[in-house]
Amino acid sequence: MLDGIAALIHSQADMSLVAQASSGRTAITQFRGTLPDVTLMDLQMRDMSGIDAIIAIRTEWPAAKIIVLSTFGGDAMAHRALKAGAQAYVLKGLVRGEILETIRLVHRGEKRVQPEVASSIATYVTEAALTDREIEVLGLIANGQSNKQIAFTLSINAETAKTHVKNILAKLHAQDRTHAVTLALRRGIILL
Repeated sequence: MLDGIAALIHSQADMSLVAQASSGRTAITQFRGTLPDVTLMDLQMRDMSGIDAIIAIRTEWPAAKIIVLSTFGGDAMAHRALKAGAQAYVLKGLVRGEILETIRLVHRGEKRVQPEVASSIATYVTEAALTDREIEVLGLIANGQSNKQIAFTLSINAETAKTHVKNILAKLHAQDRTHAVTLALRRGIILL
């Protein structure tokens, strides 16, 4: 993927590739060294998430222009990336047709979210958001933990764990724990 995007950029007279990185920490270091006009950021990297890398970059350089490339079309992941400071969110499956135009738009100061992603965000915008603790509990559910195991892992009592699970099911409109995990994965609330 990285080579394909690099080739596309090299083929453009008005663009040049100044750095490449395959990890979040390297991306931050490369950003510091080159201060690019526009940065393309993957959300899944081996040492830190793309969202954490965006936050780190935007903390030092608030005007940094960042385009997220992701396989996740779910509303939660896109919302987190945009909240972290990304100006655009592009699905990897649609990169070839849209990435060059998106780079130019973001360079001009515009924002862009593909219609598929925007539709997903709009679908859930009025839904109650899961708290950080509920997302943590949901991740433990996805790892197969029972309420008792969740309580032990988080150093909370079993009733509190049970309450978190009930709240998660209600907020996601899920029928059971498995359904909640399936919905959360689809929306990008949790990753496995």
